[in-house]
Amino acid sequence: MSHLIDLRSDTVTRPTPAMRAAMASAEVGDDVYGEDPTVNLLEKRAAEIFGREAALFVPTGSMGNQIGLKVHTQPGQEIVCESRAHILDWEMGMAATFSGCTIRAVPAKDGILTWKEIEPVIFKRGTFRAATGLIEVENTANLAGGRVTPLPVLEEIWAGAKAHKLPTHLDGARIFNASAALGVDVKELTRGFDTVMFCLSKGLCAPVGSMLAGSAELIAQARIYRKALGGGMRQAGILAAAGLIALQEMPKRLHEDHANAKLLAESLAKLEGAVIDPATVETNIVIFRLTGELKAVELAARLKTHGILCSAVGPDAIRLVTHNDVSREDCLTAVEAFTAEIQATLVS
Repeated sequence: MSHLIDLRSDTVTRPTPAMRAAMASAEVGDDVYGEDPTVNLLEKRAAEIFGREAALFVPTGSMGNQIGLKVHTQPGQEIVCESRAHILDWEMGMAATFSGCTIRAVPAKDGILTWKEIEPVIFKRGTFRAATGLIEVENTANLAGGRVTPLPVLEEIWAGAKAHKLPTHLDGARIFNASAALGVDVKELTRGFDTVMFCLSKGLCAPVGSMLAGSAELIAQARIYRKALGGGMRQAGILAAAGLIALQEMPKRLHEDHANAKLLAESLAKLEGAVIDPATVETNIVIFRLTGELKAVELAARLKTHGILCSAVGPDAIRLVTHNDVSREDCLTAVEAFTAEIQATLVS
């Protein structure tokens, strides 16, 4: 194998040469004291881009999400989210542990929650059941194959939540991918949420870090919760320097990842033994299913011998994620390997 083709996630991206240079020369201070100028600049710039009063640099998207849930809720409340949401499946039960809240999981077609699906599961405070404290939306929807929630659907959710006097939080880990797919600026696409979390360390290539944006009051409280969770990172300007480049430069190239994902989907759709509708691939995530005897974990293991890494996300489901470190040529090479291994199983 000439080199490893890693399609497991866009979290595996390496910092760009410009990021490494910026990290090496970053001006730093103690961020817990609020004295790291590079972190301060990153937070200021993130708030400006999203049209918010303030933003907070956090080590991970999970921490950003959990702080976002905490600032809006009280123990014993419910958080409404889609049934495949990251906060439910991949954040270690922290909504219960940290915020004392339960999750009201709502199955939705393509992972896209609508107000029609949310409104029936909203409950007011009473003596018989937990009250709804927060509505959470994930855009793009990771385990629904990176599907995008359109602006009109979001606007209906914002209006409904406001009518019920409920706050809203966005898990926008890949919100720049949604923005690129829809052709809608992130400020417009997120304007109705009370808090927005987005990742710098996924498709934007920063080595570490995510942002939580909101009102000055909410972010002041979020800063306290960040410290409580061990997220005070001291001279974090070394990381924020890469984050600034991720934020300001890397969204411009996300259409390339989307095109590569579409290439993978269209190629796999032609393959006997694999099922995917290319029309459902809107961003940089491809999830396809196997129809034969071959199991997803077995296929992933076989592909590893070809120098191709992918994720089994179910007994018969494989997830591929395109990013800055995977070229069009890499995707074509991956398709050849998928074809060989799947067809070999069908022949045998």
